[in-house]
Parts: sequence; C-alpha cells; structure tokens
Amino acid sequence: MPKAMKITRVTPLMVDRYLLVTVETDAGITGLGESGAWGFLEASGAAIEKFGRYLVGQDPLKIEHHWQYMYRFSHFRGAAIMGALSALDIALWDIAGKHFKTPVYQLLGGKVREKARVYYHVFGETRDELVNGVKDAKKRGFTAVGHLTPFLDEDRAVPYFKTHAQKMAEAIDAVRLYREAVGNEVDLCIEIHRRLTPAEAVQLGLGIEKYTPFFFEDPVTPDNFDEMAYVADKINIPIATGERYTSLWEFEMALSRNAVQYVRPDVCLVGGISGAKKIAALAEARHVGVVPHNPLSPVSTAACLQIAACIPNFALQEYPIGEDRPPKSDMVTGIAEHDGKGYLVISDRPGIGMDLKPGALTKAPMKPREVTTRLHADGSVIDQ
Repeated sequence: MPKAMKITRVTPLMVDRYLLVTVETDAGITGLGESGAWGFLEASGAAIEKFGRYLVGQDPLKIEHHWQYMYRFSHFRGAAIMGALSALDIALWDIAGKHFKTPVYQLLGGKVREKARVYYHVFGETRDELVNGVKDAKKRGFTAVGHLTPFLDEDRAVPYFKTHAQKMAEAIDAVRLYREAVGNEVDLCIEIHRRLTPAEAVQLGLGIEKYTPFFFEDPVTPDNFDEMAYVADKINIPIATGERYTSLWEFEMALSRNAVQYVRPDVCLVGGISGAKKIAALAEARHVGVVPHNPLSPVSTAACLQIAACIPNFALQEYPIGEDRPPKSDMVTGIAEHDGKGYLVISDRPGIGMDLKPGALTKAPMKPREVTTRLHADGSVIDQ
C-alpha cells in the first residue's frame, strides 16, 4: 500500500487586504485557500496557525474528517475561526484536485455548466457615478450589476442625516434611474448593506418592485431570522442574504422561515468548499438559488467557481472586478477569464486552478482595516 501523503507546513499570508493560506505536503503539492473574516483577518490568521499545528503530519485527503475535527474541537466558533477553517478547507480541496490531477468540481460530482454568469461591482459617491457605472457594465458585456446601492457609497467620515421621506423617495428614484439607464437588458442586484429597519425595508421593497430587481440584498441585519422573514413575507422581490452567516445551520434557519430566495454563502467563511456545497444542497431542496458572496481576492473567485460548476441551483456569481488592488496578475496564476458576455469561463486546471506567484507578498504588503464606522448627525452609530 502506498505511503499516505502528509501535510508539512501551514502558512497564513497577509496580501494587501486579503488573508491567504498555503498548505504544503511532502509530495510537493501546495494548496491555496483564503479566509473571508474581512474585518478580523489578524485574528483569523492566528486561528489558521492554531489549526495548522493540528494539521501538520496529517493526511490532507481526509478533508471531511479534518473539517469536523477543527469545527468541533473547541466548542467555540465565529467569523475569525470559520474564516480560518474555510481557508484551510479550500486549500485541502486544492491539494486533492492537484493530487488526482483534476479540478475540484470533478471530485464533487462533475460540471453541470461550462461557464458561470457573474455580476459586475458598481460603486459611486454620487448618483451620476452609480448610473454611469451601470451603463459601463452593460458596455463591457455584463448582464447583471450588483453592489448597487440606492443610498450612495458615501464617505463614512461624514455624519449622516436625511428625513425618512427623503431617504425613501431618493432611494426609490435611484433604482428608477438605474433601470432607465440599461433597460431590461441588465439585471439589477440592489444592495442595502443591512442599513434598514424591517419597516423601512418593506416600504422600500414595495417602492422599487416595479423596477424588477433581480434581488433585494440584505435589507436588514442578520441578527434576527424572523425579521428577514417578516420582510420577505410582505414584499414581492426575492431577498438575497447570508454573506455574514458562518454555518450551514444559520442558512437552514433562514430557509425554514422562507426568509431568503437567494442564499449568499461566502465560501471563505461558511466552512470552505465543503460547507458551501452542503448549503447549496439545502437550498436546492427548496428551489432556492445560490449567489456566492465574493468581495475578496482571485483565490475566493476560483473557489466559488468550483461550486458554481457543480451545483444545479447556481444563479449568479459576485465578481469584484474594479477592486483590483493589487493587480490580480501580480498575485496568482490562473485567473478566471470574462468572456465579454457576462460569464466567467470555468477552468479545467487541477485543484481550484491557481497558484500563488513568487513575490506576491512583497508586491502587496498587508493593509490592515482600522476600526471605523459611520455616525448619524446626532452622534449615534448607523449601519452602512
């Protein structure tokens, strides 16, 4: 019987605003993964180091066993821990694919599609910038736009105030402008970023219904599943949520309440490829679509595409083009290619299809996120 492959080193890597991980083996195969803990990457890096002490010496192909071991050993979880577990899970799947000389999706049942439809990120501190961003996306061949707020991407250092009437009327009119800018040839994914109360979310949802958004994303905070269900029950636009969920069980609670029509698992936060595949199966049982969350590096995009390739209920993929810091070509090999018609081509390269480039760390040193948020004009904290 051949000798089992062993993990020899686990290394967290801070690259620009991203936390990556490499998992090395004695067979010369290195797996690459990413944590989606976002604001707490330093803590997630520490969790990777802790998990790494367990993984060194282990067989990297026992992916589900390692997932269960790391998830259950301490009884405590959360975003930093789950980001670490996710990064390592992605890296282990990458190793498995490279070991068997096949893409990860082939190990998960094979492809059900050749390409993945994506939505383009649109940003703007003014209404004109956002409208022009939607038009630009259409010119570039995209058939869906997202990260599209009706409230502007305003500077968080500027105190916020609008009357309720202004807030609602301006947001509804913004969605009208977006729709008029591109007609029905581009789907609008309306991003609220959890900044509304349930009552406000219902009012806005009813107000923009006539502009047929693809979905209404995160209208309220994820703290209370019943609040999201309340909103979903009273509007006629699909709700997309889940980017802040860290487990299969949170998605089940939202699904069981009919609180979500498009689940948004972050492959780098919900337990990696293993966790996302299970969430997709839960959603499939309820005819709910999957729109993987992906505001991160090309490593995250590559991991998301493994899920998009092999699940029947994939709907749309977030594609953070425009946030090219550092240039993606400086970070990794094997970046997914846009076909000019709104799709990313699904790679047939082994593993997740990419490797870290030598010198990536020196070209893009760590840029830590500071603790900062927006305040209301009265001095209280608001969500944006």
